[in-house]
Amino acid sequence: MSSVVAPEKPTSNTMGPKEVGTHLRHAVLCIFTSTTLVTPTPTQTNPSGEEERETWGKKIDFLLSVIGFAVDLANVWRFPYLCYKNGGGAFLVPYLFFMVIAGMPLFYMELALGQYNREGAAGVWKICPIFKGVGFTVILISLYVGFYYNVIISWAMFYLFSSFTGELPWVHCNNTWNSPNCSDWADNGSVSDIYKATPAQEYFERAVLHIQDSNGIDDLGRPRWQLTSCLAVVIVLLYFSLWKGVKTSGKVVWITATMPYVVLTVLLLRGVTLPGAIDGIKAYLSVDFLRLCDAKVWIEAATQICFSLGVGFGVLIAFSSYNKFSNNCYRDAIITSSINSLTSFFSGFVVFSFLGYMSQKHNVALDKVARDGAGLVFVIYPEAIATLPGSSIWAVIFFIMLLTLGIDSAVSIHTDTQLHPFGQPNNIPFLCQITVFHYSQIYSLGTVTIQGGMYVFTLLDHFAAGTSILFGVLIEAIGIAWFYGVDRFSDDIEEMIGHRPGRYWRLCWKFVSPCFLLFMVVVSFATFNPPNYGSYMFPAWANMLGWCLAMSSMTMVPLYAIYKLCTLPGKFCDVSL
Repeated sequence: MSSVVAPEKPTSNTMGPKEVGTHLRHAVLCIFTSTTLVTPTPTQTNPSGEEERETWGKKIDFLLSVIGFAVDLANVWRFPYLCYKNGGGAFLVPYLFFMVIAGMPLFYMELALGQYNREGAAGVWKICPIFKGVGFTVILISLYVGFYYNVIISWAMFYLFSSFTGELPWVHCNNTWNSPNCSDWADNGSVSDIYKATPAQEYFERAVLHIQDSNGIDDLGRPRWQLTSCLAVVIVLLYFSLWKGVKTSGKVVWITATMPYVVLTVLLLRGVTLPGAIDGIKAYLSVDFLRLCDAKVWIEAATQICFSLGVGFGVLIAFSSYNKFSNNCYRDAIITSSINSLTSFFSGFVVFSFLGYMSQKHNVALDKVARDGAGLVFVIYPEAIATLPGSSIWAVIFFIMLLTLGIDSAVSIHTDTQLHPFGQPNNIPFLCQITVFHYSQIYSLGTVTIQGGMYVFTLLDHFAAGTSILFGVLIEAIGIAWFYGVDRFSDDIEEMIGHRPGRYWRLCWKFVSPCFLLFMVVVSFATFNPPNYGSYMFPAWANMLGWCLAMSSMTMVPLYAIYKLCTLPGKFCDVSL
């Protein structure tokens, strides 16, 4: 595999008078230094003595990896519901607006940052060492997300194994796990009864999760060997997808990144033939411009942009660091971010064709069946599939799609871990230790293997990557635009692709995107709602624990900045600002 090395960056002792003056004005905030977090292990060098670095085997490997990371389960279970709930087609107005002013510029910024500096999330901050805490922030967030994201993959694995049967186990109420409250949708009187539950809902909660054996987060119950086994399979899949770095992960995404599109297309072709499907699609696309007067619609559109593109997790930086130095990262940013948004929109047709079918079949309003999150993919969709001829085959196809959506995003998160500042990329023993560490923590937290694990999952999902990821991206944007400097960053991009970013991109990086992110961080704090699972409200100590989790990643920024200021030679007051 060919390798390309970035040109050697100028060091502080080769700068001209103008550059030296700029650094003094920036104080110790951006003192250039060759010191990294860990002295790298010696690697092969080229004849000129420069260190060689592994690159993607093919350009398409990189593109599929980025698309596979950005296109995840949220594209299927969150965007369609948000679109339906917030004015249908009118929701696309704020969504596309925030995509243009913040989503694409931040996506482009991270790809360029990683490609030029040839480092992971923490290593890139050699350009401005005091901001290296941002790298630790995103690494911790990725670690926390790893604690629960693969729980979803394990659930999908459990459902996949359960689908290899003549009759799907969630079609009736005659199973050992069903309660007296189980009632089929066909009984219209039960739909509005909060004490009734469908067979699919009871299968997810009582057969898969066994949540009936737990009274809450302070009563988690015993481990379940079935889910533990599914988790073990997930671990093995992830390990062998990563054990040779981008050599293997770049090939795995040929399946995991493309399979969802094949399955979504097949499901759409089947869905639109069902009775009521057109009504569901019409509800999805119905335009209600009056909803644009509601500030909550704009806030949800902005939040969806931040999370759907995957900025702030360090993965985009890690992936682009394996690119050739002259790769056109500008074109890549436009292509991949556009595909991500188009996939979200496309999946809405698939989801609502089946929701319309469910609505007509059971003669209930669409809002009775439309929901987001795990309830959509593990309750509503399986129930709809169970009513189709050849339901087992359709269930296998659907859960294979969920597996591929989840695995390629999980592989992406762990690829970022390979660039962890305390380890070396492609170091198999180190990667094994990190993988074991991740999942031993999952086990100890009980996110998947014990009966009350759903409560831990909900808590982590609510706090691990909410406000903290917005804060991390905000500090990242400020560090690049205001301390490293938009002009210097533009020079770096010109050195790579041959031309400077246009004025629009520079204005977004310096003013628009930071203001947008600051607004989102403030709104996130101001509109905070405690987590809940159904009617269960988490106790105060659990919410406090969740906030400690969120703050543990955010505090890395000031803590590292204080550390850097205390360890730099000289006095802060001696520096001319």
